[in-house]
Amino acid sequence: MKISWQTHSFENLKTAELFELLMLRQAVFVVEQQCPYPDIDELDLVAMHLCGHNDGGELIAYARLLKPGLSYPQASIGRVVASPNARGLKLGQTLMQAALLEMEKLYPEQAIKIGAQLHLEKFYNELGFEAISAMYLEDDIPHIHMLRS
Repeated sequence: MKISWQTHSFENLKTAELFELLMLRQAVFVVEQQCPYPDIDELDLVAMHLCGHNDGGELIAYARLLKPGLSYPQASIGRVVASPNARGLKLGQTLMQAALLEMEKLYPEQAIKIGAQLHLEKFYNELGFEAISAMYLEDDIPHIHMLRS
């Protein structure tokens, strides 16, 4: 499957694009994971938004990219999500590789810190991240902090 990747600042997102990415995040993080929390936050205003669309123009993958000093002293990738409509296509790895390439363009030679769901530790290890914290609960979901130098 060919994926078209685009990165937008908040100001450059079209209204329909913003709606689509917020719907995807809500469908997965709030509804599917049964985790009512404030997904939309002030970081959306200053983030870069990496969007992956399929040939039909459907948003199937998304990540929020943050410069150093916003979430952590390091740069950060968050809100990593693949559409339920595209599950089984190994989009997570493709999405994270695209996110890492974009982070290198935006914030060259910066370490990247993430708050990862604990069950995804091995997945992120394979992308060069190492656990740097004990498990902690975020919205009742086990997480760990991970760093990619």
